Amino acid sequence: MIVTQTRHVWTASQAAMFLADDRYRSIAAHGFRFLREKLWDHEYGGFYMLRDRAGGPVAFSYQEEKRAYGNAFAIYALAAYYKMSGDPAALQLAQETFLWLEQHSHDPVQRGYCEHLARNGDRLRRGESTTKAWDAPSIGWQDQNSAIHLLEAFTALYHVWPDSLLRRRLEEMLTLVRDVIVDPRGFLILYFQDGWRPVSFRDSCAAVRQANFRFDHISFGHDIETAYLLLEAADALGMPADPLTLAVAKRLVDHALAHGWDESNGGLYDRGYYFAGSDTLTIISKAKVWWVQAEALNALLLMAQLFPQEAGYRRAFQKQWAYIDKFLIDHKHGEWYEEGLDHSPEQVHAPKARDWKVNYHNARALMNCIKMLQAEQEAGPDLR
Repeated sequence: MIVTQTRHVWTASQAAMFLADDRYRSIAAHGFRFLREKLWDHEYGGFYMLRDRAGGPVAFSYQEEKRAYGNAFAIYALAAYYKMSGDPAALQLAQETFLWLEQHSHDPVQRGYCEHLARNGDRLRRGESTTKAWDAPSIGWQDQNSAIHLLEAFTALYHVWPDSLLRRRLEEMLTLVRDVIVDPRGFLILYFQDGWRPVSFRDSCAAVRQANFRFDHISFGHDIETAYLLLEAADALGMPADPLTLAVAKRLVDHALAHGWDESNGGLYDRGYYFAGSDTLTIISKAKVWWVQAEALNALLLMAQLFPQEAGYRRAFQKQWAYIDKFLIDHKHGEWYEEGLDHSPEQVHAPKARDWKVNYHNARALMNCIKMLQAEQEAGPDLR
C-alpha cells in the first residue's frame, strides 16, 4: 500500500539525517525505487493506492483507484528523501505528483482536493465506486484526514521547492483546515458534503448513528496532530507567530486534554461524541492507539515550550512519556504495541506491524521531542 511504503521511506530518510547513519540511506533508496518503479502509474500518472510486490493490480480493496491521501504521503516521503539524498529524480517525482493532484484533484471553486479518484484521475462521485475499500461509503465526500496530510505534504515539499503555486496551495490548505475543518469548539469535523457542509448523524436513530460512528466522531489523535501540522505549515510560510493559527492549535490541544485525557494513567482515548441535546462529550472508544499517543507527546511538548506559563502542558507531557514507556513500548522485543496495555492487554500478543501500523508517527514524535529537549538544554533554565 502506498501509505505504508511512503511512511517507511519518510522514516528511513529522516533517521538517516537524524542519526547520521548510512544504513538508513540504503533503506530509503530501496523504498524510493519501489515507489517510482512499482507504485507510480506510468500511463496515467499519480500513485496507485494498492499494488502487489511486482507492481501489478490487486483484485480487492482499492483495485486501481487512487486517493489524494496516498499521493500526499508520496509527496511527503519524496521531499524527505530528496532532502536526505539530493537525488533530483526524487524532487522531480514529487513535483509531478503535486501537479497531477493540481490537474485532477484540486477544486478551484470550493477549495481543497477531491479525495477519491479513478485510475485516469477522474473524480469519483457518490455511488460511482465498485470497490470494497474501507472508505467506499464516503466516496464523494471531502474529509479532514486527506486535508491535514496534504497540508503536511505541501509543507515538506515547500521546504525543498519554494514554488509560487505550491505556496498558494499551502496557504489554501492552511486556511481551509484552520477556518473550516476545525469546529470553533476545538475539534476536527471528519467529513463534508459539497460546499463544505458537515456530515453528521447526530439526529439519526441509534442504529444509524452506531453504523456511521467511523464517519462522525471526535478523533482526539487527529485533533492534537493537526495542532502541530498547522503550526508547522505557518512556520514554513514565514509566519511562525501568526496569532490566529496559534490560537486554533492551542484550542485543539486544550479540547483533547479536557475531554479525551486519562487523568489516572495518562494517554489520550481514541474517540468521543457529542450526542444530540448534550454539550457533554461522551467517550465512545477508550482504546489508546499508539499513533495518538505519539502525536500527543509531540504536541504537548510543543505547547509546553510555546506557553511556558501554563504548567499543565509540561506535566501532561511528562505523564504522557511515562504512559508510553510503561504501557506502549515493548522493552523486551522492541517497537510499540498498537494499543496501550492498560486498556488493551491482549495487544501484547498482537502483531506490531501491518499496512496501517507503521513507525512514522512515533519516529517523528521521538525525533521532534529530542530536538526540542536539546534546544531547552542549550537555552538554559529559562526555556524550561
